[in-house]
Amino acid sequence: MNRIITFLTDFGDGSPYVAQMKAVVLGLNPAATLVDITHGISPQNVYHAALVLHDVTPHFPDETIHVCVVDPGVGTARTLVYARLGPQHFLAPDNGLLSLVARRCDVAAGIALHNPQYFRHPVSATFHGRDILAPVAAHLSLGLAPAELGPTHQLQRELAEPAVTRAAGAVTGTVVLVDHFGNLISNITRSLLPPDVPRETLRVTCGNASCAAFVNTYGQVPPQQLVALVGSSDRIEIALTCGNASIAMGVSVGAPVQIAWEQP
Repeated sequence: MNRIITFLTDFGDGSPYVAQMKAVVLGLNPAATLVDITHGISPQNVYHAALVLHDVTPHFPDETIHVCVVDPGVGTARTLVYARLGPQHFLAPDNGLLSLVARRCDVAAGIALHNPQYFRHPVSATFHGRDILAPVAAHLSLGLAPAELGPTHQLQRELAEPAVTRAAGAVTGTVVLVDHFGNLISNITRSLLPPDVPRETLRVTCGNASCAAFVNTYGQVPPQQLVALVGSSDRIEIALTCGNASIAMGVSVGAPVQIAWEQP
């Protein structure tokens, strides 16, 4: 059965651990289509992984199976879970990794992976991605009913997230991601911008630097201009046109971002 199975991990690009998980899947279902979301999640950074899942997975077809391995508690008493979130399937440690997608889909419960019949044996204490999540994904892709995996389990929906605050004339948030281009992605979304204030009058600061303009796209201004814009995930981002904002400004994840405006 040709089903799409994706992989998201913090193993690093080129990691042989990723190949081992794929080998397990293909050993059970050679017809599966395997897709890498990313293996560049910051090590042990569950929030980073949750954010990427939230942004990326809606673009996959219905019935896609997502294998998510950012698991600082591997080998401990934390629970591995299956959850159907919207029209897709997710396998992950229950450490908050699925919380943002679960909130969007208004799903509170999943299934604990307790049935060893669908695991690879012996199960390593340090590589549950290969020995539990990957074979379970393969069995699901072959038509296994999720109820066979174990009992119902309430998902952990609490995840420490940077706060966004709004006051009269300003909204303040934080850089939560830095992309490959050095763009600083904040947790301030388009919906928090004042609808009755022209974008060009917004004053955007990040750390100690102010943006020259709020633009629609990068090419609107000359190179080496610090600008703000609404990115493809509907979050406000700071960019240095034809440059790397993170390096030029000396800031990264955790830097404060403020958008201010005159009250009409």
